[in-house]
Amino acid sequence: MAKVVLHPWILEMRGTLGDLVFKKSPQGKMIVAKRPDMSNVKWTPAQKAHRQRFREASAYATEALADPKVRRRYEKRAAKANMRLRDLAISDYMNGKNLLKKK
Repeated sequence: MAKVVLHPWILEMRGTLGDLVFKKSPQGKMIVAKRPDMSNVKWTPAQKAHRQRFREASAYATEALADPKVRRRYEKRAAKANMRLRDLAISDYMNGKNLLKKK
């Protein structure tokens, strides 16, 4: 479902409308693209492994940001690096850094 914010003109629109996808770029500009058709894609074993690893990284980020102590560490680092917390946590996991592991 598309979301539209109306003012004298459309200020913001995100979501899908038919085969079109409306989204914002990291720079804040609106992007309109055709919805990709992934129905015939055959994933290679390396792609499947990477997707699984990214799933694990996403789960790690959710768990890490739920822990108040770890979250505070990420907030400090994210402010210095000008990154979003979740992105930083996923990046850490993908680079072998796990702040939840007991030492």
